[in-house]
Amino acid sequence: MFFVLFFLIWIVFNGNFTLEIALFGIVISAALYLFVWKVMGYSPRYDLKILKNSGRILKYLVILLWEIIKANIGVIKLVLNPKTKLQPKLAYFTTDLKGSVSKTVLANSITITPGTIIVSTEDDLFCIHAMNADMAEGLDESTFVHQLRKMEEKK
Repeated sequence: MFFVLFFLIWIVFNGNFTLEIALFGIVISAALYLFVWKVMGYSPRYDLKILKNSGRILKYLVILLWEIIKANIGVIKLVLNPKTKLQPKLAYFTTDLKGSVSKTVLANSITITPGTIIVSTEDDLFCIHAMNADMAEGLDESTFVHQLRKMEEKK
């Protein structure tokens, strides 16, 4: 997967596609792939895990986009309604996600969704800041957590 990604980046940055550029790109991409594998602790098995989870990853990205759209609409309603009093809240919740990648994706998903940001994480404990109290509810069993849990089970 990374080899293909390196090669595609090489082609895009060159702006041309000739036999010479392609062959040189294959050599450069192979060298980068070998570097990532040996020096950075990358494993080719990781490519297989990504390929096995590609459908779930795509589904997660669609869900994330939908949640961002819904949160944008909610924030717009909060901000534009003159009668609404914003009540920011710090909330804590724990998650049963096992992998550090899953926890990082969860934290980034919450932060990228308007109205909430992750303040801190310690092991399984997340602290979030929400624009309003109702935005902080149910994050421990959100659709993000359910999808990430399914991806962890697939491994």
